[in-house]
Amino acid sequence: MGRHRMTENSYIPRLYDFLEELGRRQDRQWFKENKSLFDDLRAAWIADVDRLILHCSQWWPKVKGQTGAGSVYRIYRDTRFSPDKSPYKTYFSATVSPRGRSSSAAHLPGYYLQAGPGRAGGATDNYEAAASGLYGGLWCPESQVRRKLRKAIVDNIDEFEEIINEPRLASLFPGWYGPRLKTIPKGYDRDHPQAELLRLKEYGKFMPCGREFFSDPAWPEKAAGHFEILHPLLRFLEYSINEE
Repeated sequence: MGRHRMTENSYIPRLYDFLEELGRRQDRQWFKENKSLFDDLRAAWIADVDRLILHCSQWWPKVKGQTGAGSVYRIYRDTRFSPDKSPYKTYFSATVSPRGRSSSAAHLPGYYLQAGPGRAGGATDNYEAAASGLYGGLWCPESQVRRKLRKAIVDNIDEFEEIINEPRLASLFPGWYGPRLKTIPKGYDRDHPQAELLRLKEYGKFMPCGREFFSDPAWPEKAAGHFEILHPLLRFLEYSINEE
């Protein structure tokens, strides 16, 4: 199959069509036959993520020097420990983080975005089932970090609630995304006034965004603006983790 020239954001409808077909087929031979199209779609996605990082760096200097190529995730699924052996993800994704997509960034506050056909968002333990949209916060914190954050939230509840209840943030990123404990963690009363916050296993916010959002040629700038609104939460998480 020949090369497919991608003009600015003309690739998004083709990307969604490609991902839908990939999801239906999950076939290595079909993917091989369409590899040139995949490569062009990925290159266009990387270029847009470059723009996203550039705009985020204006208010988050720590991400200066990061690139789209170093922040976009692979299309290939890790099936080693999954009963689902489908070889390919059905979405394109990327992170905005001072350490790019390196494993050392996995347990640090940062942003994540995902584009592709998928279900509506909500709390889930299944990251393969995550929905198309914008994410920001902290995922998979180690137990000692989780304990530290719980204490920081309880000790600074007025500051924390002022951050998460800011009208623009609350409108764009309602609720919390991610798994929760079934009961209040040890050391806190069952009827604690911050019980719901204490049950969080992760501290992530999510804004659903589908084909229409990513088809806008200005989506990288818009996503950066939404992430900036969420940034006070990331600052709180970051300095709470680093506080001695």
